Amino acid sequence: MQTMHRFGVDSLRAGGFHGFIPFSALRTGGLLDVPDVPGVYVVVRASSGPILFLEDSRGGWFKGKDPTVPVGVLEARWIDDAEVLYIGKADRLRRRIKELSEFGRGRPVGHRGGRFLWQIEGSADLLVGWLATPGRDPRQVEVHMLAAFREEFGGRQPFANIAG
Repeated sequence: MQTMHRFGVDSLRAGGFHGFIPFSALRTGGLLDVPDVPGVYVVVRASSGPILFLEDSRGGWFKGKDPTVPVGVLEARWIDDAEVLYIGKADRLRRRIKELSEFGRGRPVGHRGGRFLWQIEGSADLLVGWLATPGRDPRQVEVHMLAAFREEFGGRQPFANIAG
């Protein structure tokens, strides 16, 4: 019997998350499905196959900063059992998810959080899910989710949740 993780797509859906749309679909009209309200969002990997990291990031050079990091840094942060790769918050989900998507397309957009995502081969196939948080502060929901993630994964942050 397979263990049900709190941070698997099925558990997230059961907890009220919607979407789970690939970045490639967001870029071709799927963004209209994302509500423009406060909330939290996750980026998940649908595949459980081997991971391949790119030498050079496909992310944008915001303020002239190359988002590329050495592959060894990515390998050290990778968590084999985790479907969730990134947890974020937004005052306006549609706008923030669009910024993340545009950054991943190489645009110089101010969304360096999550930048490790764009050194994954096939990053356009990563899925984005979201949860509207009416009446709740998205930052507090994000903090709670990150704490729960660390609890489930031995104190480790999601792969692409990095500071700076």
